[in-house]
Amino acid sequence: MGELAVKALANHKKKYNCAQAVACAFCDKLGRDEKEVFEMMEAFGLGMGTMGTCGAVSAMAAVVGMVESDGALSDPKTKKNCYKSMKELTQKFKEKNGTVICRELKGIDTKKVIRSCDGCVQDAAELLEEYLAQKG
Repeated sequence: MGELAVKALANHKKKYNCAQAVACAFCDKLGRDEKEVFEMMEAFGLGMGTMGTCGAVSAMAAVVGMVESDGALSDPKTKKNCYKSMKELTQKFKEKNGTVICRELKGIDTKKVIRSCDGCVQDAAELLEEYLAQKG
């Protein structure tokens, strides 16, 4: 397990929600303020509070945006690359776990847990570490 995945799991143990745990693990590497990212990601936990898209997957989107976006408010040119990267990461998470939906991962309807929250945090962080290594 990579250093940032270890940090993401440690964040989760410190009571960061799944989205906060993953996104905040990458703050130092990406030169972002952890408190600001923590606040921004809070509502993404528990599948955006509705058990929809897994918060760890939402955090992958946030990190991809921090990496890919050109920040050009008047004429952004990076959306296409951002969407492509997120699509690939989502597919990898889905291949590993069968779904990106919190409710399904937690087995709410089936009583069969597919992946724990810690597992989702670890998977998302590891996928992001792999993504960043490829970006160079």
